[in-house]
Amino acid sequence: MAPKEIRIPYKHLDQAQIELSTVSGTGESNSRPDNGEIAGSGNNNNNANANRNSLKTLILSCMIAAGVQFGWALQLSLLTPYIQTLGIEHAFSSFIWLCGPITGLVVQPLVGVWSDKCHSKYGRRRPFILAGSLMICLAVTIIGFSADIGYLIGDTHEHCKIYQGTRPWAAVVFVIGFWMLDLANNTVQGPARALLADLSGPDQRDSANAIFCSWIAVGNILGFSAGASGEWHRWFPFLTTKACCEACGNLKAAFLVAVVFLSLCTAVTIYFAPEISLSPKSTQQAGDTAPLLHIQENESRDSKSHNMKPEGIYADGYNAESPIPNASIVVQSPKMQDQHDSFNDGPGAVLVNLLTSMRHLPPAMNSVLLVMALSWLSWFPFFLFDTDWMGREVYQGDPNAKGTKAAAYHKGVQEGAFGLLLNSIVLGVSSLFIEPLCRWMGSKNIWATSNFIVFVCMASTAVISAYALSEHHRGIQYMIGNVSSVKAASVVLFALLGFPLAITYSVPFSVTAELTADAGGGQGLSIGVLNLSIVIPQMIVALGAGPWDALFGGGNVPAFVLASVFALAAGIIAVIKLPHLSRTTYKPAVGHGFG
Repeated sequence: MAPKEIRIPYKHLDQAQIELSTVSGTGESNSRPDNGEIAGSGNNNNNANANRNSLKTLILSCMIAAGVQFGWALQLSLLTPYIQTLGIEHAFSSFIWLCGPITGLVVQPLVGVWSDKCHSKYGRRRPFILAGSLMICLAVTIIGFSADIGYLIGDTHEHCKIYQGTRPWAAVVFVIGFWMLDLANNTVQGPARALLADLSGPDQRDSANAIFCSWIAVGNILGFSAGASGEWHRWFPFLTTKACCEACGNLKAAFLVAVVFLSLCTAVTIYFAPEISLSPKSTQQAGDTAPLLHIQENESRDSKSHNMKPEGIYADGYNAESPIPNASIVVQSPKMQDQHDSFNDGPGAVLVNLLTSMRHLPPAMNSVLLVMALSWLSWFPFFLFDTDWMGREVYQGDPNAKGTKAAAYHKGVQEGAFGLLLNSIVLGVSSLFIEPLCRWMGSKNIWATSNFIVFVCMASTAVISAYALSEHHRGIQYMIGNVSSVKAASVVLFALLGFPLAITYSVPFSVTAELTADAGGGQGLSIGVLNLSIVIPQMIVALGAGPWDALFGGGNVPAFVLASVFALAAGIIAVIKLPHLSRTTYKPAVGHGFG
């Protein structure tokens, strides 16, 4: 059999730390055992799989997830409505959400790489968790006090109960705080999950994921409950000012509570996480974010490749330096590694690695990426405008009006936050049944069904909006106090969407894990590529949803109707294109971060 050449363009690799997949054409097994170590390697540097901690330690170590999710829930439920009270038009309110997918695409994997190599005496993950948490506290404080800061630096001094115009300085401060919050959320998210993986043993992974998801559910419930409460300004009357009336005071108080809760969660995580610092002399294994190993047949080499060997370490054939027979392993020397530091650690390298790895994915992943993208084109309009839709279309309110119209809008926003609370509860309960449902119906059918449910629910928003408008024209004043069938239907709609959302947060990542289980580049890299089919649709919606709604006279229904079309397309393509996977090999996976 002809030998093969394996080029490993990674830095930070010792000879004993090279991670290789099967290279023998005769079907030999790979050279590393199940624990991920190289056969014969004695280097077990900071090996997370070797660690096993008590259940109490795992629970307390990932409490940070609840603190971050608390603020994220407030962000989802309150911030799109609030920015409109500062005078930003509805058509442009979606633009402020651009930072989320951008930072999710670049910052999160970049921070993950940096935390992998962090040599702080306090550990690899905890410094990033602490820095990100402090940034979140600063960001939500800026958001909560944006109206007061704008008042001090140049906005109108007219009382907020009288003035109805734009407050540009407050809007600028708000946007700065909003983008800081997205940046900080993504700074915490990666290291928090990596810390959990570091602390859990191989037989604790399912339990660890369940604990992490439970804290996320706790954060969601507390956050949406805080957003649904309209009494914060009564409990903390000193927070209302000349520039900040009741709705602003509610938001300010809710975010200050978020600061206190996040500080508590951060302190608990940092104190109880038994993280061991990484030795400066330690080296890292090739990560999943690096490009896939380039494997080619030795017989296809030309004379140039024979004569121009790069500076490095070679081990040809089968000897003490090479655990793989008939393989040539090229490892860059420390000198060459240092020359590539600035590239390999930079934001551009992360994105390039993800894009170049797409050509190495299994063919079936193309349909997974397409269905995932269409799914998120249907979900993100709901995330952006859910509570705003409740205030505008269902309660027929106006964020820029005064009196009854303003009261109706803010009441609708509170009811929308309550609907999101029910949505989180349904999501958490549904998560318990995803695995048995997939084993019964198959992952493909479950995922397709979830998209059809989203199609029906998003299309129903147009019917509910039309019925709410007809009731309003007939003079039925249910919006502020009384319960109506429209209000009940809207809350039920929010709750029902928790079931397909639970599927969207888990099944695509499990399908990806199964399809790429034998891929040479690692499942982490495939999950990174799958993330592209989430953030790119988010960018599209953030840029286009507001102007799309404006084409039809404003409101949220046009974006929701278009979202229903995307959901229908996702369901149809899922039925036709998604591969049939074994129902007995389903493994639960959680791919969504905070939110």
